[in-house]
Amino acid sequence: MKSMVIILCVVFLMSFYFSPVSAELLKKHTAEVGVEVSHITYEEPGVMEDKGMMYGVSGSYTYHHPEPTFMLKGEGKFSCGQVDYSSSNTGDMDNVDDFMLEYRGLGGYDFFISQTFVITPYTGIGYRYLNDDSGGMTTTTGAWGYERESNYFYSPIGIEVITDLENGWSLGGMIEYDLFWAGKQKSHLSDVVSYSDLENDQDSGYGIKGSVRIQKKNADIDIVIEPFIRYWAIEKSNESDLIYEDVIIGYGYEPENDSVEIGFKLAINF
Repeated sequence: MKSMVIILCVVFLMSFYFSPVSAELLKKHTAEVGVEVSHITYEEPGVMEDKGMMYGVSGSYTYHHPEPTFMLKGEGKFSCGQVDYSSSNTGDMDNVDDFMLEYRGLGGYDFFISQTFVITPYTGIGYRYLNDDSGGMTTTTGAWGYERESNYFYSPIGIEVITDLENGWSLGGMIEYDLFWAGKQKSHLSDVVSYSDLENDQDSGYGIKGSVRIQKKNADIDIVIEPFIRYWAIEKSNESDLIYEDVIIGYGYEPENDSVEIGFKLAINF
């Protein structure tokens, strides 16, 4: 992943050689609302796997300043759905409720490579929350489920591009590396009688995002279709005491894990 960071930084630095020649391609103020449909796969290698569909809403506000040509953006999304759990050790469990929240603040620069092509390197700060709640449920082997909460704090480092096509159409895309700062995993083992909840800190991992953006400009609103892929890889967490009936009986941790989310967004902006 070091190579990804190097590539993004080189493109960012090279973009300073280009001067803006037109501001017609980007609106100064843009608000966007949309809906998302995706399929997510979460895996702890050799331990378990979750798979299911997620349905969400998203929104953003973007400001493009003409001179100097900087960009500011705030965005958020919420999605929910149900996943199916499977493990060779503890059995299977269907229809586990999941939901995700994500908030991001971004800043970058718009560089007009030509009258019809713009590149925007950006960075910022992001927060991602995932709740997986199987509390009160049991697997096919009788193992008890419990609620799990994941919290990620990270900095996105990415590049957006957009180019004008004919008849009001435009084509764009985004590639992003997510620099993971810290995470906290909370496992509600108290859902299983006599255990205490477990909290583990995570300090190593990364994310990658990519999308293709197709947009049709109209008089009042623009229509956007955006297929995307989002990937996270998080290393094993620290260890903390595992407590049963107020007695330390061992230690627990969050295993190494990765997740892949593939879907598309349909949105309008104005």
